[in-house]
Amino acid sequence: METIYPKKRFLLPALIMLTLLFFVAHPVSSQEIKLENSWNSTEDTLFRELNEVVITATRMPERIIDIPYSVVRLNYSNYQFDRRIGANDMLSAVPGLFLQSRYGNHDVRFSIRGFGSRSNSGIRGIRILLDDIPESEPDGQTRIEAIDFNSIGRIEIVKGSASSLYTNAPGGVVNFINDIEFDNSSLVQFNQVGSFGLFRNGIKAAVRTDKYRFLTTYSYQNYNGYREHNNEYWHILNTVVETTPSEHTRLTILGYFVDGRIKLPGSLTKEEFEQDPYQANQRSIDRDEKRITTKGRLGIRYNATFGRKLNNNIEVTAYGTIKYFERTSREYRVINRYGLGFSGKYINRQQIGKRTNEVMVGGDIFAQPARVEFYENINGNRGDQIQQLTSENITNKGLYFSDNFEILPDKMFVLLTGRYDNVRYRLDEETLPSRDGHLRFHAFTPKIALNYKILPLIALYTSFGYSFDSPANNELDSPDPVYLFNQDLKPQESQNFEVGIKGKLYQRNTKWFKRVLFEATGFYIVVDNEIVPFEVLGDVFFRNAAKTHRLGTELGGLVEIWENLNFEASYTWSHFRYKSYEALIIEIDSTGDFIETARDFAGNIVPSVPVNNLYIALSYSHPFGKHFNIFAKLSYQGISGLWVDDANSDETAPYSLLNSVVGVDIRFGKFNLMFSGGVNNIFDAKYVGFTNTNSADKRFYEAGAPRDYFVSLNLGYRF
Repeated sequence: METIYPKKRFLLPALIMLTLLFFVAHPVSSQEIKLENSWNSTEDTLFRELNEVVITATRMPERIIDIPYSVVRLNYSNYQFDRRIGANDMLSAVPGLFLQSRYGNHDVRFSIRGFGSRSNSGIRGIRILLDDIPESEPDGQTRIEAIDFNSIGRIEIVKGSASSLYTNAPGGVVNFINDIEFDNSSLVQFNQVGSFGLFRNGIKAAVRTDKYRFLTTYSYQNYNGYREHNNEYWHILNTVVETTPSEHTRLTILGYFVDGRIKLPGSLTKEEFEQDPYQANQRSIDRDEKRITTKGRLGIRYNATFGRKLNNNIEVTAYGTIKYFERTSREYRVINRYGLGFSGKYINRQQIGKRTNEVMVGGDIFAQPARVEFYENINGNRGDQIQQLTSENITNKGLYFSDNFEILPDKMFVLLTGRYDNVRYRLDEETLPSRDGHLRFHAFTPKIALNYKILPLIALYTSFGYSFDSPANNELDSPDPVYLFNQDLKPQESQNFEVGIKGKLYQRNTKWFKRVLFEATGFYIVVDNEIVPFEVLGDVFFRNAAKTHRLGTELGGLVEIWENLNFEASYTWSHFRYKSYEALIIEIDSTGDFIETARDFAGNIVPSVPVNNLYIALSYSHPFGKHFNIFAKLSYQGISGLWVDDANSDETAPYSLLNSVVGVDIRFGKFNLMFSGGVNNIFDAKYVGFTNTNSADKRFYEAGAPRDYFVSLNLGYRF
């Protein structure tokens, strides 16, 4: 496969605006940016807090105000009272991030600026990390069964192209970080029950001494699901050990183990959805479609700071994975995978004249061999005879660099980043007919960004860069049985431009509107060879669309109306259209025969992405004395309709969801009790929560969750 290089430049649209808002940004209650404004003189305490609010998902730890693109940080306190079944329970408020929940937490579709919306199974186009280690496969495909929200202490989100730092990350990065930054040893027992047979419990132990920190969390979840044939159970064990062998070194051991099963109800036709949106696809029942998963990971990381001025840092991480899957669909598939990965980086901070310069160089390698066995699916049971056996190996190697240079002292910085990726696929068939396949995709993706501080805690930023997204292994399945790999599928490339503003306005000596946190971002993206799915008899294949133009705005913010009374809002506008797209459509007529027709989709709207996504919330927390703290939140989300296919043959109805949660945190000495409860989808709206894009038999529709209730009780003790 030929090398992919950045293509011709394009004119950047002059109309990308951001004059708007006094309080518009991503939900920075999530970010907890400690910013100052021009209304008052700077408080030292605010600057000390700001120095601690750091994002690591950008590879080089930086304060949020110093990062020249849109980032979000959520802390555990932002979602501790929520239901926390899936990522959508915590992340729906983030502008620019659209989540569609299909089967619990295990098929939540992440979409940032349209990247990831093509995936009908798992997460694509967005790099998912757990403690800075890729949870994504070497080919970019991701499932997040291992994410335990009882264990996660913070979530970092980088929006927009991160391909200059991570492989297969044109949409950005989401980094889930275990709660290792605790101050005291403690023991917490979790309990949660809810509608549709939800039952979750677990335990979290945290131990701290002068030399090490130890965290371990075990969680069990059983959930019947709100659709027929949709029950699941999961066991999740997470462990982190962090030691400090010397004053400026740190050694960390990270591990997890996951075991569980989920049954899949499948997608419905429009007629079936209107009849009963919570029924299962009969074909899915007959096949007993399900996923059985057992996987684990063990990693070790060494970090050292050195030099006379402690201006050098080196970090190396090695990890191994084991993964066992059983999946039933048309056939019964057994997958055994193991992986070995390594990453390392070096950071140097120094003065060049009177200017600060930060340089980082690093690299990653992740190799994942696998054996895949195919059997006949007999009503969900594995047949006796193996029908096909393949061995595969996917390897990703990458080198990256970053240089952040201070142009104007404490005012203006320029950031240059770039990455070279080499992704290899090898597939050998060990049964007849004996076939093999080899593919290689490689590219260099640069990015330039500027950050200018109007005030110490208000910054303008802009960036321009390229991205490269190689096809995932399952996307390379060939519709032609002669080949193991799709010979026509090419990598997806994009050219990305964004401009924005973020910061905080702060007033002392007042109780009304004491702080306003905001961010507004506009972006324009040209995507070449966009990879989109199509389906034949329930089997999903992928092809390249010619070119897509994406124009959008992300706005959000938080206003502290009165002490501890916060109004939070975010809004995303997306205008994504195919600029040129000629495709062969495969459909089934009334007799069951295939019909192939050529269609031109130029001018059509990209499916599975809403034009409008609005979130607003009103929350209040208040301490009563030293022992009680109450919390209440009412939130609303409004989503415009979604097109279900490239042909724009149907658009789902817009929907609105109203959710509520209340909680109380009680502390007596060393004991702690946290009680919360909530209602989601209060008005029991029936809506399409997930679109099965480009289904050949028009099974586009999967219902979102109806009204449901939950109650949580956590019991804790601090040593």
